[in-house]
Amino acid sequence: MRIFSLFYCAIALLISAQSAADASEESSYDLLLKNFQLVDVETGRVQRDRLLLIEGDRIAAMLPAARRGEVSADRVEDLGGRYLIPGLWDMHVHFEGRDLLEDNALLFPVYLAYGITAVRDAASDLAPQVLAWRSEIDGKKRLGPKIFTAGQKFEGIDSIWKGDLEVGDRESMLAGMDKLEGMKVDFIKITENTMAPELFLETVREARRRGHLVSSHVPYGLSIEELADAGLSSIEHASYVLRLGNAEEAAIAAAVRAGKLSKEEAAERYREQFDQQQAEKGYQMLARKGVAVTPTLIGGRQLAYLAETDHSGDKFLRFLTDAFTSNYQWRIDRMAGETEQDRQARKARYQLTAGQLPLLADAGVTLLAGSDSAALNTYVYPAEALHDELVLFQDAGLSPLQALQAATVNGARFMGQWRDYGSIAEGKKADLVILNENPLKNISATRSIEGLVHGGALYRRDQLDALLDEAASTRARLDRSRATAE
Repeated sequence: MRIFSLFYCAIALLISAQSAADASEESSYDLLLKNFQLVDVETGRVQRDRLLLIEGDRIAAMLPAARRGEVSADRVEDLGGRYLIPGLWDMHVHFEGRDLLEDNALLFPVYLAYGITAVRDAASDLAPQVLAWRSEIDGKKRLGPKIFTAGQKFEGIDSIWKGDLEVGDRESMLAGMDKLEGMKVDFIKITENTMAPELFLETVREARRRGHLVSSHVPYGLSIEELADAGLSSIEHASYVLRLGNAEEAAIAAAVRAGKLSKEEAAERYREQFDQQQAEKGYQMLARKGVAVTPTLIGGRQLAYLAETDHSGDKFLRFLTDAFTSNYQWRIDRMAGETEQDRQARKARYQLTAGQLPLLADAGVTLLAGSDSAALNTYVYPAEALHDELVLFQDAGLSPLQALQAATVNGARFMGQWRDYGSIAEGKKADLVILNENPLKNISATRSIEGLVHGGALYRRDQLDALLDEAASTRARLDRSRATAE
């Protein structure tokens, strides 16, 4: 019996030793982050004394700092007490310009260096290329933020936009929807330049019937509530929600649709008859019906103060080719004849629009942070403009936490990506930004980037600077080669 007891003890010891070895293997990770302050973007609390363990491109575990001796990692990084936030999402960008392929592509690493790990492309004339870029980034063949794209946007016949999907009746709209589904777009985008209101509404309904998110502008011939009832997911640009401040919005839309009121006349009524209490009732309606708003304040702000702002020394210009920035001129030329009265009216309009943000938030409307950066949008710089937008959110009256949520958790939830993105938690993708300052005290802290974790790799400040320098060099090379060709 004693021999058998010793035998079983030996077996038990071997099993125990093997279990310990297995546990040791299970506790070894690719990357361990310690000594940081984790910003919980859902609650606004800061968590300290934690360890964050990364395996591949996911957060494998979050443990109390006291358990440091239980785990090992190939790389251990002490973050020196800095702040850790989820990667930022720019929920409205455009990659556009068929002659600007390289000019757009060189900006992808710039987005990462600015802490932006995902972007939502709201359609452009580069749909096939954007889809290819999306695939390359997802396959880790190209360094850049995750792309969600609408591909081509729906429009009416002979619209002013290049590369859109022009439809004039239900049959062509359905064919267009089939085309976009074949492209595997991430959402549907509709703008209102020439599309008939009835077809616009049908397009929203059809997209939702097929299970797609729908983002759009607001035609004068439709009320916002009609669009909400049809299944609209988000209004792009907060200037549209000012129409909810007119109690006769539905009647105005019906009159435009019937040809009894011009778009210009409708615009004048909206400008002259804004009532704040009426608008707030409208915001409650948006919240009830689940319609989000992407304010895109920065574009309006840049134009409102264009005459008194010197952009010639803007540092971000080192990443933008001459061909890219030449597109800014069309808006500058269009505004050249404005009077001082016109400029003051534009500023007042911007301030009124910005002032709606805290009221929209109070009503429960989901706000999405998007810059509307594009070659056609004057001085709205890719990557940098999102940080500008967040500061404008704060200036408008949102708390730093609300602004941060608009660029993290809100975007991930809106796009149905909450299981993988939007906050820092076990099992989620390890898209993380390391900040020197606390964004919960002042949202401008999102600019104080010391490092980035993305795609399983940690980039320190010097490595991010190297990405920026490479982008600047590429921009300079493109300008030189084009100048020589001329």
